[in-house]
Amino acid sequence: MLIRDTHGNALTGASAAAREHYEAALDLLRVYRNDPLAKADAAIADSPGFAMAHALKAWLFLLGTEPGGFEPARAAHAAAKAAAATAREQGHVAAIGQVIENRWWDASRTLAQVAIDNPHDALALQVGHQVDFFTGNARLLRDRIARALPEWSPGMPGYHALLGMHAFGLEECGDYARAERQGRRAVELDARDSWAQHAVAHVLEMQGRQADGIAWMRAAPDDWTRDSFFAVHNWWHLALYHLDLGEIDEVLKLYDGPINGGRSAVALELIDHSAMLWRLMLRGVDVGDRWRPLADQWAAFASAGNYAFNDAHAMMAFVATGRTAQMVEVLEAQERAMARDDDNAMFTRDVGRPLSLALKAFGDGDHKRVVCLLRPVIGVASRFGGSHAQRDLLDLTMIEAAQRGGDTALARALTAERREVKPSSPHNRALFDRARAVARAA
Repeated sequence: MLIRDTHGNALTGASAAAREHYEAALDLLRVYRNDPLAKADAAIADSPGFAMAHALKAWLFLLGTEPGGFEPARAAHAAAKAAAATAREQGHVAAIGQVIENRWWDASRTLAQVAIDNPHDALALQVGHQVDFFTGNARLLRDRIARALPEWSPGMPGYHALLGMHAFGLEECGDYARAERQGRRAVELDARDSWAQHAVAHVLEMQGRQADGIAWMRAAPDDWTRDSFFAVHNWWHLALYHLDLGEIDEVLKLYDGPINGGRSAVALELIDHSAMLWRLMLRGVDVGDRWRPLADQWAAFASAGNYAFNDAHAMMAFVATGRTAQMVEVLEAQERAMARDDDNAMFTRDVGRPLSLALKAFGDGDHKRVVCLLRPVIGVASRFGGSHAQRDLLDLTMIEAAQRGGDTALARALTAERREVKPSSPHNRALFDRARAVARAA
């Protein structure tokens, strides 16, 4: 008998028991909680020929952007390819192979077609949404989900996740009012939905609504932190509100506690650690010895060169600790990456490499070079992934470099732009006031 999932999609090679493990894994992945990999493995142990369980396992290894994830992803991909029978399953297999080859844009298109043909394929929608994030494709973050939404209804399992993903896409496209409504509705439907929680956090950050953001994140933290492997990033968002308000003691308390208290070695969490410490450094805050253990953790990634966004954040830690040898490792890995014929070559060439060189120049005190390297990159920074909130670090670095390098006119212009976009931000006002005062005194 052909087994189908709760949305009616055929599951080649699955038993009824394996389907239950698989559905449990999907439910955990939708809310970024517990260990969906263990559930996928349980499904495979029960039904070794279960194509979509192998596909799910491959996606779980790939979406962390960890260099060590490729080998187990290849093994899972091979098993899924051998078992896949339906066009939907073969579409997942094709997209997995494309990501393994660092052909992210091809994978995006493949998954888009899978979801168009199978709008109830929740996994295709979710992993496609993540691919859109890693490629910085704001429009598809929104529209991939918008295409499927009319085929879903509130009573369907996982509907909250569709709303949460749509909310994030709307936010990245600047439709803040709709994004906030969708995100809050998703959390109402399932309080565990940390992606929807995060989507609303982004809205409040982009609008400069610091008090609302703090209230949103502190209202029920157990809901979005308990057993969540997305909790660090959401705590990072809370710290951003306090940072904008100049509440540095609270930021450091969050950093030492839930953001870095576990001394994570996961790339996506190390990114948050680097991004927060670099922001503090730009403000002249003494962060003590916090950079050293972070640089130790990034050391394993120095020569990876598999994802430019990771490279840049590793470089921040190496620059802050003066680790020249590891800076060279990153730059050499980027040279190898740019020599390949894949999407990460473009991510690296267009953004990752000049940004890494700019970070090194900042550490060397060559602020004019920082500005020269970053000015062509700012307008295309989305090409190496991340969100508007994450990529804001490039603007902040260029503003500080312009100020320290004596380009007072540029610093004044950039901070005026920044204040106009988010006038309610105390930090934006402070940056503008400082830049204008220095420009007048020059």
